[in-house]
Amino acid sequence: MPDLHLTSATNPRLKGLVGLRKRRTRETEGLTLVEGYDELGLALDAGVRPQTLYVCDELMLDAARQHDVIDAARTAGAEIVTVARQAFERVAYREGPDGFLAVVPGVNAHPRMLDLPTNPLLLVAEGVEKPGNLGAMLRTADAVGVDGVIAADPVTDWGNPNVVRGSKGTVFSVPVAAAPTSETLEWLRVNDIPLIATTPDTDVMHTDIDLSGPVAVAVGTEKYGLTDEMLDAATSRVRIPMVGQVNSLNVATSAAIVLYEAMRQRGVRG
Repeated sequence: MPDLHLTSATNPRLKGLVGLRKRRTRETEGLTLVEGYDELGLALDAGVRPQTLYVCDELMLDAARQHDVIDAARTAGAEIVTVARQAFERVAYREGPDGFLAVVPGVNAHPRMLDLPTNPLLLVAEGVEKPGNLGAMLRTADAVGVDGVIAADPVTDWGNPNVVRGSKGTVFSVPVAAAPTSETLEWLRVNDIPLIATTPDTDVMHTDIDLSGPVAVAVGTEKYGLTDEMLDAATSRVRIPMVGQVNSLNVATSAAIVLYEAMRQRGVRG
């Protein structure tokens, strides 16, 4: 049985969900949103403990099967609130909601909180603006087995609902952190982790660099790439070979190409 049933989108609790779409509100309250059955299931598997789960049976694709996530959320300590369809569709932040919307603790950590293995593979995303790109990079990081993704000088916070959505929930399973570029570089230096900067302004191919040891791969903003500060601090600069008319790839695509090369090298070289 639900703990509460709501029918109006003007209910203060539901209006509060809309407020969490704003970064300032998320940071002030230390909370964010997870929408979607799959995304919430992955978050729960990663150990996330929802504060509240709002559900709408009418919107569920398979209510009988999907109640497993409701049970898991309740077991994790979440309050379960059912919401009438019209009200749920008003507060959901994506088109075609599937009846699951949870309030969970925010995603906020400094690089020094990352628990690194002896041979870490890291991704540094400097100034990336689009939540969809950050989400796509997290999905690649999850697939490759990256040990941490650091947002340097972040424009978009990790708790942005569209990052959560774009990552399919992997923002909760992949270790993430955020810090100014200067602090990120200092942390890499202290931990003796070489920095590989991606840029079209070099003759060195990404396949020509040894990525089998401790390494951080850096990608920059969608429009301008990495800053001079990041480039100057890099151990090596690499480019991805291209034969077309444009001189750069989508930042998430670039990150994927270099990270998969790192995975290939690590698999071959042990």
